[in-house]
Amino acid sequence: MKELKDIIRKDYFRYYGVRHVGFLSKLRLYGWHYTRIWRKAHYYKMNNRIMYLFYGSLVMRLTTKYGFQIGVDASIGPGLYIGHFGSVIVNEHAVIGKNCNLAPGVVIGQQNRGEKKGAPVIGDQVWIGCNAVVVGNIKIGNNVLIAPGAYVNFDVQDNSIVIGNPGTICTAQNAVEHYINNVVE
Repeated sequence: MKELKDIIRKDYFRYYGVRHVGFLSKLRLYGWHYTRIWRKAHYYKMNNRIMYLFYGSLVMRLTTKYGFQIGVDASIGPGLYIGHFGSVIVNEHAVIGKNCNLAPGVVIGQQNRGEKKGAPVIGDQVWIGCNAVVVGNIKIGNNVLIAPGAYVNFDVQDNSIVIGNPGTICTAQNAVEHYINNVVE
């Protein structure tokens, strides 16, 4: 239970820039509200089936209400930030590191055949822009910015920017500088 509270506090810090969950949580930003309930469903799925039934049903309700669809089995590090209302889809087999920003229209999906069959593994400090698609058994490095509308079905090394469809990679040491705020450790 302590680890659940700790990760929720880290998510909260990404949204509000303060460490202690307080009255600001009552503002109910869509992303914060969904992330908090999703974290509880993810935690309780492995630890308490009765609580999972409750929080799992809340996640389903919020999925319909907000359009965020994140598989409860997805592995997501602390500091998830969903900044705006709109469709966000994350496959249940995806792995996402710390301090990831997801914009509206993002799809992190699974490829069902071929040499890249599977779901993505995304590193720390990754910003994914509006309507970007990241698909297949690929690895996205740390400090990566995936531009709006990019289609990524290939590995991306650390410190990169991916632009376009099909995506092209540009090297940038400060790829997510000023894009990811309130970074958690």
